[in-house]
Amino acid sequence: MIKYYRTDDRKIHEEEGPVAGVWINMCNPAIPEGEKLAKELGIDISDLFAALDDEESSRVELEDGYTLILVDIPAVEIRHDKEAYTTVPLGIILAQDTIITVCSVDTPILQSFIGGRVKEFSTKKKLRFVYQILFRVASYYQTNLRIIDKKRTEIEERIDDNTKDADLIDLHALESTLVYFATSLRANAVVLDRLTRYKRLEQYPDDKDLLGDVIVENQQAIEMTTIYRDIINGTRDLMSSVIDNRLNNVMKTLTSITLVMGIPTLVSGIYGMNVNSRWVPLANATHGFGIICLLIVIVCIALLLILHRKRFL
Repeated sequence: MIKYYRTDDRKIHEEEGPVAGVWINMCNPAIPEGEKLAKELGIDISDLFAALDDEESSRVELEDGYTLILVDIPAVEIRHDKEAYTTVPLGIILAQDTIITVCSVDTPILQSFIGGRVKEFSTKKKLRFVYQILFRVASYYQTNLRIIDKKRTEIEERIDDNTKDADLIDLHALESTLVYFATSLRANAVVLDRLTRYKRLEQYPDDKDLLGDVIVENQQAIEMTTIYRDIINGTRDLMSSVIDNRLNNVMKTLTSITLVMGIPTLVSGIYGMNVNSRWVPLANATHGFGIICLLIVIVCIALLLILHRKRFL
């Protein structure tokens, strides 16, 4: 899908086709319409469709007549019937009179511009528009990181009650997501560093300040990712310790029950041996069976008290 937008008097509206100062938003475009647009604007088709390849790395390429900027952005996908986070490439192409964005998903980052929720946004100020997109990318990373930490907190709160296998799987998924985020954010940081050094990209003082803010936000997102990864590692260690402690308690209880039950089993085994009754204590007593049972109960109670004092129960 390809749509054309242009701002006039700080208001965005949709255009019918490519005109001067237009923003071309391509969301998972079909090959024929992409080829047609590439031919009209003189852009290499491989550069136009580069963002549709999930394996493409973040980079900046200066070509004849246009500049290609590739960054990774957060995205939501369905994994094992649950929402999970990943990263996908976002392509930004600066042509002579137009700016083109290409992405395989309909990202909220660009929807905020279409919805007019970004202040001082103009499709005619191309480089500032690029920095505003990158600023929203860094902010969107931070938003998703806070959501991830909230999910981790929910898992942590259930540790005392009943930890399920699903909690361990979810915690591993969150940790994997942070690995993806950390890798993408570092790659984006390299792109931002290169943007500060390319003289071909003419920058005004306000644009440089905005780029500085983008670098700060991206670095903050990297630090947040590192912190949350450490916290998740701590949560996983806590869960492992709690599970091991519960297993130890169960083993203590089972061992105590085995010891207590072993006493009547031992006594009944001895009295069940086929020997002369005159060698078995209380065998001929009037209340011998009751006395033996009473002694067994007394010994078992004494053993239970000892185990309780030793904190085995």
